[in-house]
Amino acid sequence: MTASVRRPAVSKSADRAPALADRVLGGDRRALAQAITLVESTRPDHRRAADALLEAVMPHTGAAIRLGVSGAPGVGKSTFIECFGNSIVTRGRRLAVLAVDPSSRRSGGSILGDKTRMETLARNPNAFIRPSPAGATLGGVARRTREAGLLCEAAGFDVILVETVGVGQSETAVAEMTDMFLLLLAPGGGDELQGVKRGIVELADLLLVNKADGALREQADRTAGDYRNALALLRPSVAAWTPQVLTCSALAGDGMAAIWDRIEAYRAALRESGDWAARRRAQALDWLWSELGEGLIEAVRSAPRARPLLEAAQAEVRDGVLPPAVAARRIVQAVFQTED
Repeated sequence: MTASVRRPAVSKSADRAPALADRVLGGDRRALAQAITLVESTRPDHRRAADALLEAVMPHTGAAIRLGVSGAPGVGKSTFIECFGNSIVTRGRRLAVLAVDPSSRRSGGSILGDKTRMETLARNPNAFIRPSPAGATLGGVARRTREAGLLCEAAGFDVILVETVGVGQSETAVAEMTDMFLLLLAPGGGDELQGVKRGIVELADLLLVNKADGALREQADRTAGDYRNALALLRPSVAAWTPQVLTCSALAGDGMAAIWDRIEAYRAALRESGDWAARRRAQALDWLWSELGEGLIEAVRSAPRARPLLEAAQAEVRDGVLPPAVAARRIVQAVFQTED
C-alpha cells in the first residue's frame, strides 16, 4: 500500500480558503492579489490558510505556458516585457507577469516599481502584473514565485511570465520553474559569450538580442551570429529543441511575432517528444525538495531543543573552535534525535 502525505486538521485560519479559492477561480483580480499576498506571508496561520487555498485550486492549474525572462541590468527587460506582453494580449491571450525585484540586504525592502515601468501593459484588462521582493532567496526569483504562478493559472491566465531580478549569471532558478527560458542580451555582449559554456546562456531555450534598431542594428546582428556559432558547440538540454537566437527591438516593437512563433514551435516540439510533461514532473519534484530544505532550516531554527545548541555552536564556529560541518551535524542530530 502506498503511503500518502498526512494532512493536518483544518483550523480556523483555513476557513477563508474556500471562499477565496472560488473568487480566484472566478477570475477576480483583487482576490488573486489577496491570494498571492496570503501565500507570501510567513505567519503560521496564514501558511495554513495558504496550503488549503493551493490544494483547492491545484486541479485547475497546469494549462498555461510558463516563460522565464532574464538578462543583465540595462538590457531592457521591462521595455521588452511590456512590448511583448502587449503583443501577446492582442492575440487573445491572458498574461500574468510575476516580476521579482531585488531586496536590500540592509533594510530588506524593495522598490517594486514594475507597474510603473510597464504602464501600458498594467492598464490592460487581460494582463496582471505582480511585483514581489526577492528577499533572501537566491537565483533571481522570490520564495513563493511558484505558488503565485499556480494561482494565476487558476485565475485563467494562460501565459505566465516570470521576470527575474536581473543581476547576472547566477539567475538559474527561473529555468527550473518554467517551461521555456528566454534570455535577453544586449548588442556586443562579449562578457556573456566568454562564459557561454558554464553560465546562464547554456540554460536558455531562446536567446534574444534586444535593441536591434538604429545605429545598433548591425552590431545586434553580429552579436546574434556570434551566439549562434557558440551555441553550436553546446549540447541541447532536450533532443527535441535546439536553442535559437533572434534579434528584436522592444523600443520599436520589432520581432515580437517571430518570438511568439518560436515559443509555439518549442511547445509543440516538446509536447510531441514527451519532454514537456517530463519537465513538468521533474520541476514538481525539485520544488518538493526545495520546500523540504527551506522547511527543515525553519524547523531547526524554531525547535526549542536546538536554541541553546545553536547559540553555543554559532559562538564556537565564529571563534574558530568548531568546524561548521561538525556543528551543523550536531545540531541536526539534536533536533531529530539521531546518532551516527
